[in-house]
Amino acid sequence: MRDAAPLLTEDVNASAITDRLRAAGCVFAEDEARLLLSEARTADDLDQMVDRRTAGIPLEYVLGWAEFCDLRIELEPGVFVPRVRTEFLVRQAVALTHRAAALAPPAPVVLDMCCGSGAVGAALAAAVDGIEVLAADVDPLAVSWAWRNIPGGRVYQGDLYGALPAGVRHRVDVLIANAPYVPSGQLELMPREARLHEPQATLDGGADGLELVRRVIAEAPAWLRPGGHLLVETSEDQATFALEEVARTGLTPRLARDDELDATVVIGGP
Repeated sequence: MRDAAPLLTEDVNASAITDRLRAAGCVFAEDEARLLLSEARTADDLDQMVDRRTAGIPLEYVLGWAEFCDLRIELEPGVFVPRVRTEFLVRQAVALTHRAAALAPPAPVVLDMCCGSGAVGAALAAAVDGIEVLAADVDPLAVSWAWRNIPGGRVYQGDLYGALPAGVRHRVDVLIANAPYVPSGQLELMPREARLHEPQATLDGGADGLELVRRVIAEAPAWLRPGGHLLVETSEDQATFALEEVARTGLTPRLARDDELDATVVIGGP
């Protein structure tokens, strides 16, 4: 986690803050204490932030932002918190976007489907100059934050592709989706912070976890430019089924995997 310039000028016992966080079960107590100290403006503000964190509120909700691909993604309670594993999805998308940019004008169009806070779209915009970033989500709260986080992007609210204007059809070079993919029966196995504080709709992927993923994959060819690519994050266990879904669309499926991050990305392309 990166540090920020401290705002709190009063004498604060950082060790005591760390001890409180550690006693509450925060694994990265020292890093979290440093971040909370950097964000708090007064001792009372800090005390309230620590109280919220020790009560189990996700750190990102306490801070008002999440670190993702070295960016500060602003959000609030009720908005999905971007995961570190999804940075692998971004890296795959960046490589394909650079490839699209090298071919010919116009500038590549990137679509961040199920965008949440807009973290993926923001990371793509920061990594590749001159691209056109579109994003969509069904949740109006998420859309409001995606507008703030994606510089120069256009964000639409609605149910998957139903959110998009017809003019986007067959214009997308790289379509990225981090749709909910946790099987409904496994939600209770998720970390307590996510299970209790993040909206269930941002996690629940239906009986086998692929309910929304299937819809994203099935309709993707209608929105991709010839030669465009689809990238979908799944679990390793779901990858075979997602690859089969991609093949049914006529796209050529392949798998990208990062064991260190436990990240799996299913890719469909020409």
